[in-house]
Amino acid sequence: MLYEAIKNLRPDAYFWVKGDSDINWIGPGELPTQVEIDAEVARLEAEHTATQYQRDRRPEYPDLAVLADALYWSNQGDNTKLDEYYAACSAVKAKYPKP
Repeated sequence: MLYEAIKNLRPDAYFWVKGDSDINWIGPGELPTQVEIDAEVARLEAEHTATQYQRDRRPEYPDLAVLADALYWSNQGDNTKLDEYYAACSAVKAKYPKP
């Protein structure tokens, strides 16, 4: 996350990172301080942790084609498939609750 942290702090800068800590700075401007970098890395890690439930849910949600079909049938007066779709989504949300 070092690269992402620096890019967030200096979006117009040119640089590259080798390994976990070797920063080759081109600029423009000054390289962010280590305190700034550490704070941004901590923020990014906290954000990543806080949104893990979204990444866990994504592969288990029903396909959007199922929703499209359910909406069609709902428009025809049959809500059975739509109710099933909502139930499947609710099951995934229950399995991976939002913190």
